[in-house]
Amino acid sequence: MAGQTDLKLLISQMEPTLNEGEYVFVNINDLEKISRSDTLFEFKEVEGATIVLERQKADLYNLSYDFVASWITLKVHSALEAVGFTAAFSSELTKHKISCNVVAAYFHDHIFVDVKDAERAMKVLKEMKTEV
Repeated sequence: MAGQTDLKLLISQMEPTLNEGEYVFVNINDLEKISRSDTLFEFKEVEGATIVLERQKADLYNLSYDFVASWITLKVHSALEAVGFTAAFSSELTKHKISCNVVAAYFHDHIFVDVKDAERAMKVLKEMKTEV
């Protein structure tokens, strides 16, 4: 199933959804110590693996973290080769001084924002849809 590449359609059809919970980014050198069922995703870097998981699970594993995020899913099937979608929503969030960490998965884009900015980010993203 091919994803959408038209920028105007991506923006006008996106449905920002705030997922429940608080999420943290953790750097870990031994992935074997963490159950894959407890992680949202992982990315291997030279310095170690970055994993994202629910804050309470990180606390249970006694993992340290600096940033507590809310997770927003943009429910529109964006193609991995779509041009400008990430730039469009991240630029709009930037105008409102909202930092975002973006993960492009196969079907959807996922945005992690500081928990204190979650509601504002949702408002900005919803308003963005109507401005296209």
